[in-house]
Amino acid sequence: MSKHCLSPAPGVAPPRVRSPAGRNGLRGLLVVMLILSAAPVSAQDVSGDSRFDQFLRVVSLRDYNTQVVLLGTALLGMCGGLVGVFMLLRKRSLIGDVIGHSALPGIAIAYIITQLAQPGSAKNVPMLVLGAFLAGLLGALCVMLIDRFSRLKSDAALAIVLSIFYGLGTALLTVIQQLPTASSAGLKTYLNGQTAALTASDVGIFAVFAFVLCLVTLLLFKELALLCFDDDFAAATGWPVFWLDALLLGLVVGVTIVGMQTVGLVLVVAILIIPASAARFWTDELHWLTAISALIGALAAVVGTIASAMYPKIAAGAVIVLSGSVMFLISMLIGKKRGLIWRGLEHRRVQRRIGRHDLLRSVYELIEADSQEEISENRLLQMQFRFDDLLNSRSWSRSRLHGLIQQALRDETLEFHPSGTYSLTPEGAALARRAVRNHRLWEIYLITYADVAPSHVDTDADRIEHILGPEMIRELEARLEGDETKMPSSPHSLS
Repeated sequence: MSKHCLSPAPGVAPPRVRSPAGRNGLRGLLVVMLILSAAPVSAQDVSGDSRFDQFLRVVSLRDYNTQVVLLGTALLGMCGGLVGVFMLLRKRSLIGDVIGHSALPGIAIAYIITQLAQPGSAKNVPMLVLGAFLAGLLGALCVMLIDRFSRLKSDAALAIVLSIFYGLGTALLTVIQQLPTASSAGLKTYLNGQTAALTASDVGIFAVFAFVLCLVTLLLFKELALLCFDDDFAAATGWPVFWLDALLLGLVVGVTIVGMQTVGLVLVVAILIIPASAARFWTDELHWLTAISALIGALAAVVGTIASAMYPKIAAGAVIVLSGSVMFLISMLIGKKRGLIWRGLEHRRVQRRIGRHDLLRSVYELIEADSQEEISENRLLQMQFRFDDLLNSRSWSRSRLHGLIQQALRDETLEFHPSGTYSLTPEGAALARRAVRNHRLWEIYLITYADVAPSHVDTDADRIEHILGPEMIRELEARLEGDETKMPSSPHSLS
């Protein structure tokens, strides 16, 4: 037995003896969407019934208005989620806010033109939609031109265009209020939305826009993906980057048109960005990202309109946005790819692996310091050691080392003896040898090729040794002409 006999710390007990999960999470979202998709909302006031009776009335399909409202909001959520992915990846999330505010003067001008042509007529929805589309597109193009041909930053261009167009729209609304038909115009509903006011003709127009948006997005999927990920490469290979950008902005304008009477022009940017941002916590694959984003957008719209129908005094547009925000928070917590819970579990797993490697390497070096020759497998298994000498070999606290040893005992890489000593198990000995070898190969590489001083190389190697894969180890052995059967000597003192 070696003279290194470490006494156990107080309380140390003998040892006690694109992934399936991601697909399951996606299936769960699909099931929830299918269940809730059968729950359309009536905009009627259902006061006087019990809460359960109200819910039963909401989820029934007998009411025609229920079908209209559901279809309109679902189309909005789906289109917003689909187009919003590309805006998010293009790093132009706020352009939707600019387009929403820019559409306001277009609506006002279209209404004034309609009244001049046919005084006293009711509002012409197709004319208002056309005005909103042209004004929103003009606002987006102004941002692009300012960003392209001036020294102003993108945020300044966004602020300037938004302020000018929204100020113009507000002024025109003031003018419209002086008209005899102002009380029946209902233009202010386009600011905050009025889901209950959707009619079959409105939804018909929205359906046309939604079909065109989805069709264009799917047909130009690869081109839009290239634009978002590497616009310089796209320009160098001859793709019309400017016109692709303009097309993407046109898609955003289309979503704004669909959303102006449901969530309103002020909140439409949330329909574009929140579903796409939530989907980023679930996947990195662009095809799945767009599908999940469209699903979350539609689900948020359905849930929001259901909640609004249960509480009629709350505006549906705001509840739709809040429903999307709740789904964003859920995705941020449990999203399989970047969710905080999964990342926390992964971080804990990595830290446990790093701690295990550090502990086993310290055990190996402790035994090596007591030997005058290379350690054989039998000697590595026979050597026993105590707690205190291992504690002095590194700058661990007693509680930290106690935790590492307890974890090693559970992993069966260390064995506890009645004499109060520890030894490596066969599995622990193999892991210890591998950890020391990887560490020293990287140390030698840093000294040889990076001119790192031997006195500092130990700390630098600690930062990367835990992520060296088999291919990297083979490359290091080839560069350093290492023998895979022989343990490299430490380039620095082990004391």
